[in-house]
Amino acid sequence: PEAQEAFAALRRGEFAAARARLEPLLRDSPDDPALSMAHATACTNLADYEAALRSVDQVLDRLPRNFAALLLKGDILRNLGDERRASSYYLAAVNAAPPEPQRSPLVRAEIDRAQGLFRESMARYSRHLENALEDAGFLSGPHSTRYAESLDILFGKRQIYFQQPEFFYFPGLPQIQFYEREDFEWVPALEAQTDRFVPEAEAILGDENAFQPYLHAQGGTPRLNQTALYNNINWSACYLIREGRVVAENAARCPNIMEALRSVPLCDVDGKMPSVLFSLLRPGTRIEPHHGLFNTRLICHLPLIVPDGCRLRVGNETRTWKKGETLIFDDSIEHEATNDSNELRVVLLFDIWRPEFSERDRDFVRAIFSAISTYPGAK
Repeated sequence: PEAQEAFAALRRGEFAAARARLEPLLRDSPDDPALSMAHATACTNLADYEAALRSVDQVLDRLPRNFAALLLKGDILRNLGDERRASSYYLAAVNAAPPEPQRSPLVRAEIDRAQGLFRESMARYSRHLENALEDAGFLSGPHSTRYAESLDILFGKRQIYFQQPEFFYFPGLPQIQFYEREDFEWVPALEAQTDRFVPEAEAILGDENAFQPYLHAQGGTPRLNQTALYNNINWSACYLIREGRVVAENAARCPNIMEALRSVPLCDVDGKMPSVLFSLLRPGTRIEPHHGLFNTRLICHLPLIVPDGCRLRVGNETRTWKKGETLIFDDSIEHEATNDSNELRVVLLFDIWRPEFSERDRDFVRAIFSAISTYPGAK
């Protein structure tokens, strides 16, 4: 009867009376979570937040994923001015909420409230950190992009992506999505010749036989890639160098490109790298997210014909191609490309050694791929 009277007083909003009835009951039954929860609720409404905190912790010690208790603790901490901890309990309450079919209108409303309070708290926390870092000079100037990205990851605005090559992984390399073209001394000279390269690309574009689907069937090899672009000319390639072998007919039609690439640190692994090609993406085509074969190289795109509406995402960063401005990226990190325009997109694509590699590292890569190629049955 005493417990029923206490709960009835609580429902009527008679919080002082409810607390007076609950405290002797808790002395006799300190492990009863229903009594502790009721006491925490009464104390919260009476603004005795320290007492409320002790009681709600009694509940969470026994029922750590109790939705109502987690939500109440968030409210108590917020009233105590501990917004940072409060937000973690609001998020925990949302994650511990009953599944959708079991949610009453009241529970849905409380979930919405917790989500709103969490977002507001995170927005204030984010602004606080951004202002502090801006005042300290970290969000402008060198490396500011990386510093800003770290904040986005901290607050869940960006996902973390790692190198996941499909064939060969070399450990200990930095996880950099896009490299900055300004960091490569050979880039300006190459880009300066863009207008000499475009006519060579345009001449080959007129020869449909020069292009083939970028993804195409190879005899004796199981087809693992289920993308709609398999054997599809919407993503096509015309090779000047293919897996370390010059395609003489195509290379002869592009003398300016072939000469300029002599000054570029192309990968040189017999039978594997480099590849130099015109990569063609037709209007309305999307290359689905995928990973490259190796993390021992970087992929370079020199845009030659690029209409508006074309973009490349690598990991959590998206960039647009601009004619004559090289994009350099790690294709072992998940990436995708889109042409949302009504025109062709054409880039000169080639692979270079990673700048972190020593000559010894390069020799190791050459040696391991040489050993792979000499294994019985290898082609």
